[in-house]
Amino acid sequence: MSHTLAAILPREGLLAGGPGPLYLKLRQSLEEAILSGKLNHGDALPPERDLADYANVSRVTVRKAVDDLVRDGLLVRRHGSGTFVVRPVSRVEQSLSRLTSFTEDMARRGLNTRAEWLERGLFHPSPDEMMTLGLPADALVARLGRLRIADDMPLAIERACVSTEFLPDPLSVSSSLYAALERANARPVRAVQRISACNIKDPDATMLGVVVGAAGLSIERVSYLASGRVVEFTRSLYRGDAYDFVAELTIPES
Repeated sequence: MSHTLAAILPREGLLAGGPGPLYLKLRQSLEEAILSGKLNHGDALPPERDLADYANVSRVTVRKAVDDLVRDGLLVRRHGSGTFVVRPVSRVEQSLSRLTSFTEDMARRGLNTRAEWLERGLFHPSPDEMMTLGLPADALVARLGRLRIADDMPLAIERACVSTEFLPDPLSVSSSLYAALERANARPVRAVQRISACNIKDPDATMLGVVVGAAGLSIERVSYLASGRVVEFTRSLYRGDAYDFVAELTIPES
């Protein structure tokens, strides 16, 4: 274990003289290891006991250094599993004036996207889904729940609901929901989106790779066809540390 730690945390950095608390030197060494790639996204941090023995500091000192990195979003604690590295996130901006799918938006930025399916099938609608989509009680809906990932970084949990009139087979959606709706001549042309701040709870926090209580953006979108029919009802949860929504404001001409 000491050989592994030596490759991650050179002793000269930990033992360097000068002012400053010990926990800060350890924190800086760990941060450098993360930013330089010696510790990669998803790597487990060595146990605090091993870090304390290697750095010749108390476990209280190690805990304070780790707490700092957790607070700054470079580490995440997972109950019963340990502490893991979180790759620093480059923030993504999405325009509020343009209706695009997640896949289209990320592709435009040159990011590779994929999804982990959480739910995909036909279901009886909930009261909210029935009311929003304007469905009779005996209707079925296609539900698509997935973790949206860009360049291996989980960004959002998206749960979409569409009437089977427009999407009779949810398994036909492989990547972009809007591409599937376009093939069915049911791509939305406008949407109303409500965004609110929230604190992310488990199990969503674990899926998104953030600490419980981290800042998130809760988004509810209702999308419409040109005829005015509602075609999509989607609730999403975005990482607040990785996503910004930008609106362009103009002054109307007199």
